[in-house]
Amino acid sequence: MAEMEEKIKNYRTAPFDARFPNTNQTRNCFQNYLDFHRCNKALTEKGQDISPCQWYQRVYKSLCPMSWVGKWDEQVEAGSFPGRI
Repeated sequence: MAEMEEKIKNYRTAPFDARFPNTNQTRNCFQNYLDFHRCNKALTEKGQDISPCQWYQRVYKSLCPMSWVGKWDEQVEAGSFPGRI
């Protein structure tokens, strides 16, 4: 756990992800947004600390245009988000 907190603390920008090798990082952005919300939901339901989920949040915030994130947040709140969370 301390190692993960150290990585989050020293985070500067999104690291290379072999699942998304191309320069177009749209899917990487979307996947990290989903991973953050899934992680947050799963750990909250178990009553555990959600700090490991902050990694995904930092990655999607560095990759995604904030206009997309705002739109997705609105869709999540309205229950119309197209992804599975």
